[in-house]
Amino acid sequence: MLDSYFKISERGSTVGREVRGGLVTFFTMAYIVVLNPLIIGYTPDKYGNFIGGGKTPHIALIAAATALVAGVLTILMGVVGRYPLALATGLGLNTFVAVVIAKQMS
Repeated sequence: MLDSYFKISERGSTVGREVRGGLVTFFTMAYIVVLNPLIIGYTPDKYGNFIGGGKTPHIALIAAATALVAGVLTILMGVVGRYPLALATGLGLNTFVAVVIAKQMS
């Protein structure tokens, strides 16, 4: 059933290989849930407020949002796009937004 829906054999792969690749991808991407809140969560805007408002960082909320968005987009890419591609935020873009843009915004 998985093979016919995702056309795994047509792409020259096997279900086992795709499952192993998915596990490796999951553990490779798991670091973003830790690093994204550390990069974005501790950067104040020009008024000294952190993401989510207030004078204290909201690290748990940023971690939850990062995990939720990455999970939903990866599932949608697999189910709707029928393509084995994981999607998550990139650290380079997050750092640029936190260091350059966020400090100038309110």
